[in-house]
Amino acid sequence: MKLWGVAALLLSVQVQANSWSQVTQPAIIADTPQSIGTYTSGCLSGAAILPKEGLGYQVMRLSRNRFYGHPELTQFIEKLGQATAAQGLGALLVGDLGQVRGGPTLSGHRSHQTGLDVDIWFMLSQQAMQRSLTLSERESWSAPSVLAADGDSIDLRQWTGANAKVLELAATMPEVDRIFVNASVKRELCLRRVGNSPWLRKIRPWWKHDDHFHVRLKCPAGNAHCAAQEPLPAGDGCDASLAWWFSDEAKNPAKGGKPSPPPPPLPALCSRVLAQ
Repeated sequence: MKLWGVAALLLSVQVQANSWSQVTQPAIIADTPQSIGTYTSGCLSGAAILPKEGLGYQVMRLSRNRFYGHPELTQFIEKLGQATAAQGLGALLVGDLGQVRGGPTLSGHRSHQTGLDVDIWFMLSQQAMQRSLTLSERESWSAPSVLAADGDSIDLRQWTGANAKVLELAATMPEVDRIFVNASVKRELCLRRVGNSPWLRKIRPWWKHDDHFHVRLKCPAGNAHCAAQEPLPAGDGCDASLAWWFSDEAKNPAKGGKPSPPPPPLPALCSRVLAQ
């Protein structure tokens, strides 16, 4: 595709994302909530709103208006918050879910489009267990990286066993498909695993993700238009596939490669969701 063609397509994607960011009410096109399309090219009908706080969690960055998801996602967050509170791990600080009808966003994500993705800070807050955070705190607090200055090892001032336990709690929930973390976080979990830890299979290394983890749920039952991601590889992932992330090839990708392809078009059904 010629450069002018790529530019025109990217502009079209930006205009489309703006349309999705401007709607303010959920669309309902079926009897039950529906995640439609892929995680990186899709939309959501029948979104639920995640309350700004609940037992064991509080939502950050309310101004972004990305606290909507499939009901299975909001229920998952509430369950995880309750589990972390019950074990005295601290409150979860919840970042982005998705927009009120899903779809592409103007900034921040290629995924989070079908109401099945959520970002949760590694920072566990004892303050947020005791009181409701103010709007100012929700906007001004930042999620600290758990990486040390060398960029490869874990900063043990920011990372504790509680962080590992939260990831284990999340990964053992059957509705979770996978959880994206920085490769150093995955390596830390592998080094400290005890016995057979099948939940580690769901913990997947990915670029960035050093200040939060990204949970992705499976397509819910009865969501016929939801496209599942490819199955996870066998094993716990504490193998050569993890070692690659610390190789020169991974750290210094070749320059001058092909640019990332533009996202695929949204499913036709999403036009109906947006127009409602």
